[in-house]
Amino acid sequence: MNAGPVGTQAIRIEQDVVLARQTVRKLAVQAGLRLVDQTKLITAASELARNAVIYGGGGDMDWELLEDGSRKGLRLVFRDEGPGIADMKLAMTDGWTSGGGLGLGLTGARRLVDEFSLESAPGAGTRVTICKWT
Repeated sequence: MNAGPVGTQAIRIEQDVVLARQTVRKLAVQAGLRLVDQTKLITAASELARNAVIYGGGGDMDWELLEDGSRKGLRLVFRDEGPGIADMKLAMTDGWTSGGGLGLGLTGARRLVDEFSLESAPGAGTRVTICKWT
C-alpha cells in the first residue's frame, strides 16, 4: 500500500468542524470516491470532529490519501487529549450517549466507513481512525 499526500487540521471550535467537513469533501473527491461514499465519509468525519470538540476539548484531524493496487482511499484520524472514554463497550452501544445527543456518533460513524478503529482510556484522550476505499 502506498501512502500519498498527508496533512493535519486543527479541530478546536465548532467552526473547525465545518472546515474539517469541507476538507474531507475535497479529499474524498481527490481519492475518487463515489458521491454516496463521499457523503458517508463526510457524515462520519463530521460526527467524529464534533465529538473531538465537545467531549475531547478540541483535537486534530490527520488525513492521508492511500493507494492499494487499483483501490484508492482516504484515512482520517481524529485525536484529542480529553478525558478519554471510561467504558468503550458502552460507548460503542447503539443509542448510548454521554451527552444530550442521539447516541449515533461512534456507532453511526463505524457503520458509514470501511475501516474503524477506536483507542481511548480514561485520562489519555481518544483516537478514532476511519478509512473509506473506492
